[in-house]
Amino acid sequence: MRRIKKNFVSTLAVSSVALLALTACGSSGGSDSSSDEASSGFPVNAGKFTVCSDIPYEPFEFVKDGKNVGFDMDIAAEIATDAKLELNVIDASFDSIESGLFSVQCDVAISSVSITDARKAKMDFSTPYMDDDLVLIAADGSGVTDIESAKGKKVGVQQATTGEKYAKEQGLKDTIGYEDAGLQTQALLAGQVDALLGNQSVLGYTIKDKPGYKVVADFKTGEQLGVAVPKDKSETLDLVNGTLKRLTDAGTMEELTVKWFGEK
Repeated sequence: MRRIKKNFVSTLAVSSVALLALTACGSSGGSDSSSDEASSGFPVNAGKFTVCSDIPYEPFEFVKDGKNVGFDMDIAAEIATDAKLELNVIDASFDSIESGLFSVQCDVAISSVSITDARKAKMDFSTPYMDDDLVLIAADGSGVTDIESAKGKKVGVQQATTGEKYAKEQGLKDTIGYEDAGLQTQALLAGQVDALLGNQSVLGYTIKDKPGYKVVADFKTGEQLGVAVPKDKSETLDLVNGTLKRLTDAGTMEELTVKWFGEK
């Protein structure tokens, strides 16, 4: 998943030092509600539910008419409502999310994050809110019909994603990495690559109204998406899981899926 913004990662590293310094300076007693809130670590920013998300990644998160919208953004808004906090979205690199650095500035990361064992070592995850296997997409007449025929072809992947990892595991040596899904798709439409490999939710969405392109192979990887929560933040994790359960039980999650991805 997603592009790598190295400047943001550097900023987070500096912020980490600054936060440690502030904590040391501010530990001189007192037991008012603000100090209790700070000690609990939630929310990171008083009065706000702060979400890190790598934007754009349609239809999960993108900007429309100056506002952050999308499937993940709707879920984020619901969690903020349950928390009785104002939603605050920070555009972060996926690299900072995957590394766990997002916890410096955000309460959670909601950015179509696939749940993996490697990521679980750095963060906790909510209950899964979507199944999202991988697909191979190609243009008609490209000669790409499956993973074997894609070998020796230029295949666009997104940097730091499970799609990139899977492509390498399958022996695709001529992959070209892109910082975000938009650039990845543009490369295919411009003929710069022969095919794309990535999550079905996003790549299927990008070509649904574009004749001449189709899914040529599905890969049942069992991939699932979850909300990433900093380690040992049980209060935050319970809040997120409570909202996801409410949305699922009420049928709202299905409504949001149809809204952003269309009928299956």
